[in-house]
Order: sequence, then C-alpha cells, then structure tokens
Amino acid sequence: MAITIDRDDTDLIDVPRGLTNVVVAETRIGDVRGAEGCFHYRGVSGVGLAADARFEDAWRLIALGSLPADRAESSHWRARTAACRALPAAVQGTLPTIARSGLDPMAQLRTALALVSAADGRRPLYDESDAQRIDDAVRLAAVAPTLIAALHRLGTGRDPISPDPALDPVSDYLRMLQGTAPESRHAAALGTYLTAAIDHGFNASTFTARVIASTGADLAACVGGALGALAGPLHGGAPARTLDMLDEIGSPEHAEAWVRERVQRGERIMGFGHAVYRTEDPRSRLLRDVAEQLRADGLASERVDLAVAVEQTVLRVLNELKPGRALRTNVELYAAVVMEACEIPRALFTPTFASARLIGWGAHAVEQSQDGKILRPSSRYVAS
Repeated sequence: MAITIDRDDTDLIDVPRGLTNVVVAETRIGDVRGAEGCFHYRGVSGVGLAADARFEDAWRLIALGSLPADRAESSHWRARTAACRALPAAVQGTLPTIARSGLDPMAQLRTALALVSAADGRRPLYDESDAQRIDDAVRLAAVAPTLIAALHRLGTGRDPISPDPALDPVSDYLRMLQGTAPESRHAAALGTYLTAAIDHGFNASTFTARVIASTGADLAACVGGALGALAGPLHGGAPARTLDMLDEIGSPEHAEAWVRERVQRGERIMGFGHAVYRTEDPRSRLLRDVAEQLRADGLASERVDLAVAVEQTVLRVLNELKPGRALRTNVELYAAVVMEACEIPRALFTPTFASARLIGWGAHAVEQSQDGKILRPSSRYVAS
C-alpha cells in the first residue's frame, strides 16, 4: 500500500555533496589549512614535529593536550605508552586463528583490537570518566603495532615477537615486524611519516569515529568503524596502489604515455589531488625529502628516482590537460616509497598508517563523547 509523501522541508538545510566546507563540530585537537598548505596539532606545526621525528611528543600532545614540559614528563609518557604494548594472554591464543582467517590485514586489526578491548574489560565511553577514556585511547593506539606485526608474522609462518618497552614505539614496531633491530635511519624516516599521519582534520575515518563516539559506544567500536572507513581505496588504501602505479609505469620514459592515457580515460591517478589542500600537500614535500635522503644514504632503491620523475610528469600533464584544477601531489605517493624503503610489506601500508591515525581517532572519540549530543543528520527522500 502506497503512502502519501507530504513533508514540510522548510526546516532542512541543504549542504554540499560530501559535506564540503560544512562545519559539523568544534575541536581543540588540530586543523588543516587547505589554502595555506599546512596543518597543526593543538596549535603546534605538524610538519615541524614530523621533521624532527618527534612521534612520542606528538602523541602526548594529541592525547593529553600538551608537549612534555621536561625530561621527567617525557620519560613518564614513554613508560606509560610502552606498558600498553603487551597483549593480554587471552588474545595471544586467538591470533593464529585470526591470521589464518582469510581476512585482509585491516579486518584482522579491527577484530584483534575488539578482542583486546574486551579482554581489558573496557566499557562504553558513556559510562567512563574522561581519564578512563584517555586510558582506552592510549591502550588501543599502543597495542595496535604489536597486533599488526604479530598477525603478519603468524600469517607468514613465523612466531610473533613480544614488544620491548625499552625501545621507542617506531623502532619496536619495525623490530617486531622484521625480527631484527632496525636501521636507525629507517626508524627515523618511518617516525617522520607516522608523526605526520596522527591527525588530519575531519576526514572520513575521523568523522566516522566521532559519529560512533556520539552514541556512547566503547572506543574499540569507534576505531573499528574508523578502520573500516580507512580501508577504502579513496582514503587510506591509496599508498599501496601508488606502488602498483609505479610498477606499471616501470621507468621514467614510459610515464608520460601512461599518464596521458589514464587522464584521457577519466581515471583517477593515485597519489595526486586532495579534498582540502589547494597547494602541495606539506606531508608530500616532507616525505619526498625523507625519501631522497634515504636514497642518498644508500638506504632506498631507485624507486625513489622513479617516483620523483613520475611526479614531475604527472603534474605537468595534469596542468596541461586539466588547467585550473588544483591537482597536486598528496601524501600517498611518497608515503608508499618511504614505507617500502623501510621494508614494510605492501599489504601493511594501510595498517601501518592506521597505527598512527589511531592516536587521532582516539582523541577525537574522547572529545566527541564529552559533547553528549548524538550526531543525527537528516536526509531528503526522492522518488525513484
């Protein structure tokens, strides 16, 4: 039985597709200045922190609201986060099953984080104090690299390696993943990338985390939803695809024909264009410098040279075929090159990115849970 559609839409507010330029909440965590080509964490330059590979300092800034005031505060923060890397015994026994499940690495991470949260006895954000919510956020961000490395090793027929609280989190992640102490310059390069990846405005995954947090759900549900959003190829799934692109191009002399063909077919070129930046993505510029330094030090392959050549060709062709469009290099191209140089498997590019972004998601979930208002927009029905 059909119903009569008679709704008064006078109270509805039309917004642009994709919520572009629509402010949906206030935040003290950070901001992206697209026209200026910069971003910050609580007023501190994200590029500045990343350039110095100050990952743990940036983590504290996002989670607690301030940088360490002195060496004692820095040491206390390092000890606090290091103590959160270990897996509950109940979860260790389930990891082989998850690793053999056939789930992709992002789905494995979602599952494992939910199990850690349950084993820890974490409660819904609605029922927790602010201090308990921050504890939840620190715990899940700290344990994620341990899970990623353990699941990967189990999936490739090797035993997991326990975290070492004496190491910084980036070096420990590479050690748990690769089985040996990492080259210090690789750890520094990865630290630069991960510091720059902690937070970046109200992107799709961060917004997802905040929507779930507004319901009062537990933090594992918030970051689980964010991980689902990040898995999409138009969001965090792009870095691995940029290496696929470089594989397909093969050498600099093939770049122009490849790019022209893709642009003329209307296909997206991974690693270029951004929803907010109208200048070069500052993270791209930063990571290009990191990649070129690794190459100069003999710690990266000729892939760096290919990426630089392809970037120059893509920008030139895009400027010619799409004049007036602000299509610049984004973070994914050189993020992929840096992670490959640091010997991170391609299948773990997005989970590695997520291990840093978990810090931002946790802070946003905590902040949103303090609001007490559920996020519930309206829609306009249109007849099919």
